[in-house]
Amino acid sequence: MAGRSGEGNGGMPRIVPTPIAHPAAAAREGTPRRVVADVLAATLPGPARDRLAQGAVLAVTTGQQPGLFTGPLYTIYKALSAIALARRLERDRRVAVVPVFWVAGDDHDFAEANHTWVLDAHGELAEVRLRERPPEAPLLPLARERCGPEITTALAALRAAIPETEFTAGVLDWLAAAYRPEATLADAFADALHALLGPRGLVVLRAHDRHAKRAAVPVLLKALAVTLPDAYTPVLLEARLGRDRLRPEGDTWVTRRSGERFTRADLERIGQEEPERLSPNVLLRPVVEAALLPTVAYAAGPAELGYLPEAAPLYAVAGLETERQTPVPRWSGVLVEGRTEKLLARHGLTLPDFDGRAGELETRLVREALPPETVTLLAALRQSIGEQYARLAPAVERVDPTLGRSVESARNSALAATQEIERKLLASLKRENETLVRQLGRARATVAPRGEPQERVLTVASFLVRYGPGLLDALEREVARWADAS
Repeated sequence: MAGRSGEGNGGMPRIVPTPIAHPAAAAREGTPRRVVADVLAATLPGPARDRLAQGAVLAVTTGQQPGLFTGPLYTIYKALSAIALARRLERDRRVAVVPVFWVAGDDHDFAEANHTWVLDAHGELAEVRLRERPPEAPLLPLARERCGPEITTALAALRAAIPETEFTAGVLDWLAAAYRPEATLADAFADALHALLGPRGLVVLRAHDRHAKRAAVPVLLKALAVTLPDAYTPVLLEARLGRDRLRPEGDTWVTRRSGERFTRADLERIGQEEPERLSPNVLLRPVVEAALLPTVAYAAGPAELGYLPEAAPLYAVAGLETERQTPVPRWSGVLVEGRTEKLLARHGLTLPDFDGRAGELETRLVREALPPETVTLLAALRQSIGEQYARLAPAVERVDPTLGRSVESARNSALAATQEIERKLLASLKRENETLVRQLGRARATVAPRGEPQERVLTVASFLVRYGPGLLDALEREVARWADAS
């Protein structure tokens, strides 16, 4: 990505780390060892590959399924976490430690990978979508799902959405070089990630590469002996309807959707001749990684930290108990732009104030703008209505007990009328405070888009076009502080 570091949209955003457990001490000792040479030769670039292939080296790993235009920000945070942890451990242990990003090209969730979210030129949230997968289409792994001609339209949509800055052309050139019509989504993702972070030491491993797949086959075949609580194995097979789960049935395994049957000999033959058709599920994936790489720590997100303990029995089945990685929490944070900082300071707000549903914060601030006399009168009116109807109800019921519900209904209607008056007052104030409401909406789109954490929605391109490569420098420094803290 070309372009000099600069001030972009009024200076670099403030980077607000999310408090998490300290990671560095959690890494296991590990034993440096050689890695499968043909895997490295085919999947890893240049000097980093050579360091791994020479042996006497350890790895800090992380990984993610491919996403459009590198997917959400947490993809970048995972990679930077692995880089920072590798440097820390290399310095502490005086042995080479390489950060490796595992591209899970086996994943078939096209609905998650076919779109991304950016901030447009006005600071509003904009979605860029590649295409939809037809319901009847096979569930192809993303390593076999090409970007297709639609990627040209997606890049044009991205170009139309993002602001024009000194960095825009460089960001678009970086993405267009990777996301080409003939490239698969997995390879495009890997190329983009390598171009962005390879110069910072990251090794991008394409786990869907044929050599890597063949090296993983022994682990996958052993795992066929495991039946999970849902009655399926942790091994998936690409069959007639795409990537499919396997259920043991006697001496055969049956695919869940297509109902095809495979013997052990069939699956062994596929592993030898078409290894790309076999793949691990989410629990078996780290076990396959342990077979290929000398991993001492795995930088994981919250969901992974939750399910990785469930993978423990699979290491024993594969004979890899001593190679089990230690999962450590990745770095997490929020980028707070200057205009959002000013808004927070002006109204005494904090980032958690944006965690509620859209409109709640706006209503709260506008309500605070109601004249105190009006607020007092409305509260007094509600209290009076409650008190007077409370006195009326028993008097009415003494005359006619069946009218109790009518009194209650009338009370509720009266209270609702006061709420309607307040609602109309707030709507009027919102119109008068249209600028504030718009500013709050833009701030929410930045720090809590769609009511979700920023890092799970927005792609890094949103910020690179505004702040340039200097943003990565700032993030790298912040993540390094996180990894080095004692």
